[in-house]
Amino acid sequence: MQKRFDGNLKWSDVTPKAQWLNRRSLLTGAGALMVAGAAQAKIGAAPSALSTTDAPNTLEEITSYNNFYEFGTGKEDPSNNSGDFKPEPWSVKIDGMVDKPGDYGLDDILGGVTLEERIYRFRCVEAWSMVVPWVGFELATLLNRVGVQSGAKYVAFETVVRPEQMPGQRSALLDWPYREGLRLDEAMNPLTILATGLYDEPMPNQNGAPIRLVVPWKYGSKSIKSIVRITLTDTQPITTWSTLNPREYGFYSNVNPTVDHPRWSQASERRVGGGLFAKRVDTQMFNGYGDQVASLYTGQDLKKDY
Repeated sequence: MQKRFDGNLKWSDVTPKAQWLNRRSLLTGAGALMVAGAAQAKIGAAPSALSTTDAPNTLEEITSYNNFYEFGTGKEDPSNNSGDFKPEPWSVKIDGMVDKPGDYGLDDILGGVTLEERIYRFRCVEAWSMVVPWVGFELATLLNRVGVQSGAKYVAFETVVRPEQMPGQRSALLDWPYREGLRLDEAMNPLTILATGLYDEPMPNQNGAPIRLVVPWKYGSKSIKSIVRITLTDTQPITTWSTLNPREYGFYSNVNPTVDHPRWSQASERRVGGGLFAKRVDTQMFNGYGDQVASLYTGQDLKKDY
């Protein structure tokens, strides 16, 4: 069985040194990254122990093959249409069942979590798959800072609405803003992160600048980008796709190869970058992260709670 996690990975495992140096010069030495536009934050000397040992996709592949309907429905639309998007300045409203509600600037958010930032090299699957070295921090770190009140059961998220900068929002394809949600125990899992960059780059516009959600065992559906609101609630939140088409998209949206999408099989995947005739491989339950998350769903029928 392929090894998924290794706590002894080196920076050289994340990206080849020559590729790193050719892409851009380091800003303040080998331990520094530019994240969230102008903000800088040091990260740890090694990737997260939760990282997969699979080789990462290239920066070009990661930034040119995206789902971000705010910029269009085609895989290339986000990279082609997001040049006018302005991710600075930025703030996130945190409200609902929290002790410290408010509008938090991105610098305030990052200032409280810098030491937790790591490279998370997660496998990301949507029929096609890729491995992305995200720069980010655990969502739980932020939620603990603002104080989750007793009785809160879910976390809801919203994307920014800027039709003047996001041409996809000029259509009525979706009911904007884009909305997503997690159960609280899913949100507090160490694998659930808020990402502010990838490789040694700030988060590109097409990938969800300046801050986005990454849930690797739900990748594809639970990948809300350009987040401007996080709400703690005791009721299951409205989510865009399960509202638009509940027959095809459930609230949980786990990577589950035993549950076919009504229009295609989810039992296998192809690797992005491998070409049209890339060999298909079996998709793993929970995207290979079952040891970390299967216990969250003890007693649930995941064919019913899809």
